[in-house]
Amino acid sequence: MARTFEKTIKTDFSGHLHYSGYLELQALLSAQSPRSLGPHHDEMLFIIQHQTSELWMKLIIHELRAGIAAVQDERLEPTFKILARVKLIQRVLFDQWAVLETMTPSDYAEFRDILGPASGFQSHQYRMVEFLLGNKDANAIRVFKHLPEIHAELEAALRAPSLYDEFLRHLSRRGLAVPAECVERDWSQPYEPNSALMPVIKQIYDAPDKHWDAYEMCEKLIDVDQQFSLWRFRHMKTVERTIGYKRGTGGSSGVSFLRQAIEIRLFPELWDVRTQIGAV
Repeated sequence: MARTFEKTIKTDFSGHLHYSGYLELQALLSAQSPRSLGPHHDEMLFIIQHQTSELWMKLIIHELRAGIAAVQDERLEPTFKILARVKLIQRVLFDQWAVLETMTPSDYAEFRDILGPASGFQSHQYRMVEFLLGNKDANAIRVFKHLPEIHAELEAALRAPSLYDEFLRHLSRRGLAVPAECVERDWSQPYEPNSALMPVIKQIYDAPDKHWDAYEMCEKLIDVDQQFSLWRFRHMKTVERTIGYKRGTGGSSGVSFLRQAIEIRLFPELWDVRTQIGAV
């Protein structure tokens, strides 16, 4: 039986905000412009896959900036919801690769040449996510010199403390013996593991009831780091099954280049402490 169209449902939107207007769907849904001859059927999939990824990364950046501000304000609790949300967004991004994997190597070969030198390596939002999480690389922003505003935004993030940096500074302000080089350093450099920090992290894990918010923060950070590694792995395998070991459109070695990123640990002490917990 057909559902009844209720009389109370509004149908006249003259002068009123409506769904499409609020979401600016006209602009959003007109932003897909395939360039291949035909165009090739799967180019629409390729475009939407990457556009939706960029939308989700925009939300991750929004959340991470709020998380950093909360930690700077000595409030860890709000970051728990923020990082739980980031983890779920990362999961969506991970699962999204499955849709792109329905595109065969033959399908992609039909339009890959029209990309020219365009590449996901040039995603400034991906780079921003990495910088906010501490994976800094000054060389990576060179590809954005033709976009001065974006280059300046990334350079500012490069030179600012990451979420993990701010967490360690917070622990120091609470009186924990965080090494001085973790509190003030050249933030533009990638974070390096520090064995002198291990006793502090172990102290938190040995007494979670005493350091509950810090303990929970550590676990939420691990969630995000783990999901990031899984996303990188899925990305690498999707590329491998689609183009094999061809060079990337942006000039990288392709799969070999992506494989290097899989072992990156954003928060090394939070991983290393697990070996020490309960050890005799």
